[in-house]
Amino acid sequence: MPQRKMIVATQGQGLYEFTSEAKAFVSHAGVEEGLLTIFVRHTSCSLLIQENADPDVRRDLTVFFSRLVPPSDDPSMRWIIHTLEGPDDMPAHIKSALTTVSIGVPISDGRLVLGTWQGLYLFEHRDEPHRREIVLHISP
Repeated sequence: MPQRKMIVATQGQGLYEFTSEAKAFVSHAGVEEGLLTIFVRHTSCSLLIQENADPDVRRDLTVFFSRLVPPSDDPSMRWIIHTLEGPDDMPAHIKSALTTVSIGVPISDGRLVLGTWQGLYLFEHRDEPHRREIVLHISP
């Protein structure tokens, strides 16, 4: 069962596409039918399948989640206790809990079965740059 670890370097909050890397991994593995499981090994970012045609979608999602869960120094977030790692940390954990850290994508005819406008994204919820580790695993 093929497996690969990859790093996505982030530059702050936002969506970082890695569809081409996942497609290359599947192609190189030579598996005709199966399931690609994608897992991110962090608690303050998440994974999404989202539109990859219009960059406004990525911007709007980032703004929406920032409004939904503002930094802990926002007056509406006074209830947060975990603040030692900065005002973006606990909100990042909440955003991660609202989304997912693992995604499964079917493989058919040796290719990922993604829709025309679907892309794979790491959704960074922290303000500072990070190096996020993603594990790609194929099950037949």
